[in-house]
Amino acid sequence: MDAASAMPLLEVRGCRQSYHKDSSADLLVLDNVNVSIASGEIVGLLGRSGSGKSTLLRIVAGLLTPTAGEVLWQGKPVTGPAAGVAMVFQSFALFPWLTVQENVELGLEAQGIARDEREQRGEAAIDLIGLGGYASAYPKELSGGMRQRVGLARALVVHPDLLLMDEPFSALDVLTAETLRTDLIDLWSEGKLPVKSVLIVTHNIEEAVLLCDRILVFSSNPGRVASELTVPFAHPRNRLDPAFRQMVDDIYALMTRRVPVPTHAATAASPAQDVTFATPLHPVSTNLLAGLIETLAGAPYDGRADLPALAGTLQLEADELLPLGEALQLLNLGVLEEGDIKLTDIGRDFALGDTDSRKTIFASALRAHVPLVSAIRRTLDERWNHRASAVRFRDELEDHMSPDYAEDTLRTAIAWGRYAELYNYDEEAAQFSLEDIDTAA
Repeated sequence: MDAASAMPLLEVRGCRQSYHKDSSADLLVLDNVNVSIASGEIVGLLGRSGSGKSTLLRIVAGLLTPTAGEVLWQGKPVTGPAAGVAMVFQSFALFPWLTVQENVELGLEAQGIARDEREQRGEAAIDLIGLGGYASAYPKELSGGMRQRVGLARALVVHPDLLLMDEPFSALDVLTAETLRTDLIDLWSEGKLPVKSVLIVTHNIEEAVLLCDRILVFSSNPGRVASELTVPFAHPRNRLDPAFRQMVDDIYALMTRRVPVPTHAATAASPAQDVTFATPLHPVSTNLLAGLIETLAGAPYDGRADLPALAGTLQLEADELLPLGEALQLLNLGVLEEGDIKLTDIGRDFALGDTDSRKTIFASALRAHVPLVSAIRRTLDERWNHRASAVRFRDELEDHMSPDYAEDTLRTAIAWGRYAELYNYDEEAAQFSLEDIDTAA
């Protein structure tokens, strides 16, 4: 690859992105984000769902204008889709009525490239990403991995200086995703990718360490660059190398050392933090929480597990495991510390208890540590008919978060409270009640 030039290919300066809400303060998604990308490097944006990574990628691509700050592409302000930037999407985004060749050639056609050159470059891109012989096939005839290869060929055929990749492997099965990662890094290492740099969004820690030269770790609510890490390993990288495993462990520790104030499905505050009525709740089921507690309590963990090892055993990515761990931490059933998860004494009691005692422990934890749940129960206790509409709680949540996030938080409170037998919920009437509930609970 070319050596990094004095001027970065891309600079994001003081980027801020917010969305206006009619009834309350604007929802801040990104705040004071600064990113610089030089020629010859793969940079990863690593963070949880809801941390604004994909939003930033769209700003870089010129598809979204930031509320504040600026984006410079090769020293010039980005005011729309930038020439020399191409994107690969998570969802393939192919046109089903076009063949592989026609899908790949779309970008060239938009640039006004002559037909003969389009065909030649399209065939070369298709061969490069390993789909030779499928030029005349339609997307419905291809597997998920093959469709994503078409998406990659379509981005590469225009010979972009910067390739943007938005969680390109997350919709694929494990083996297919691994094959694509390996092929991508082989092409990059051999200098066969017709690009100068790659910016990839991921929530997979191991993927980031495997692919990237630098990793920008995002915090949430709002999204900010919390840490910047240099990956010191040459390609190809060995996942089993102790230094590789240590870096993965260190990033897990970094992401759990001090849990930030949460957004939807992103983070949940620990009991030591200022948990409020409007603290978003992870949309995780009580069955999954109970299963995690039982796993941690049993052999070989005996109440404490290394997060990367546990993720591997349970076949969960960080974005799936950390919300579970942070929900346990919110309820004081577990503690996240330095890349490990440990059951508290209350968590161990839960693991050893029968169904009724588990519900009692969970109910106590909810009332002590989840103000939204305790507010719902308190309202029901105070009303003469022991009923309350869900609308009032949803409206109050929407004063602090988007409607979608408010809905997810309320649905979680409903599920957790019903499991703990703190209240019932009538889906048709959208109403909480204490009907058939022991009010001494």
